[in-house]
Amino acid sequence: MVAPNPLSEQDLAEARTELSAGKPLTVWFTSAAVGVPANGSAKVISIDDVAEGDFIQVRPAGTRDTMFCSPNELTRTRPTRKRVQPPAEQTPPERIVPPESPRQPSAHSLESAPRPPAQPETMRHPSVHPPEKSPERTRSVGGRSAARPAEVTITLNATIDGEWTVEVMIGKKRTVRPTSVQPAEVAKAARSLPSAVAEAIESSLEAARQRQLERVERLRAELEVAQRALHELSS
Repeated sequence: MVAPNPLSEQDLAEARTELSAGKPLTVWFTSAAVGVPANGSAKVISIDDVAEGDFIQVRPAGTRDTMFCSPNELTRTRPTRKRVQPPAEQTPPERIVPPESPRQPSAHSLESAPRPPAQPETMRHPSVHPPEKSPERTRSVGGRSAARPAEVTITLNATIDGEWTVEVMIGKKRTVRPTSVQPAEVAKAARSLPSAVAEAIESSLEAARQRQLERVERLRAELEVAQRALHELSS
């Protein structure tokens, strides 16, 4: 689905110019955005040089978190706000005037007038209608149907040299690209995780420490050789 008025190449060029000048740039989410309400505003933080995939970093209004979006998920066109119609004036109920009661005939007329034949009584049953059920209303938040929350996936990756990165996925959308994390922070977080996970992380950290120690010893030996060679050249 293509969102209306997405960011164009000209919009991106103007956005890069305003960011380089330090001017705040406001955009709005389109209906194609995932995990955020449409028509919500955000500030553009940065734009990658390579315009591929989700390369626009924004900070939604009211939060300190940032996320990456594609041009199709953002627009510079301010959404139109729906005007609230004032309640219609209520018409006062119409006054009902009871009809005049007929005049009672005199006793003389009752005696002289012939009586009508007796009619069999008919029992009338009042009609009973079951109460109408009001239609169930869809639960909504802020006038819009509540969206089903998306799954959040947090992934930690470690290189053979002990460098750690973390990335976050909300549903199928990557909101945080691989970001460097200090090994000390990873070790601190591992203490609060299940023992099997903590042991795996600690094993990787220990292996990285051992490799760094071996590298330090190797560099120290090379330094001693270089210092002896320098001493011999200076004597």
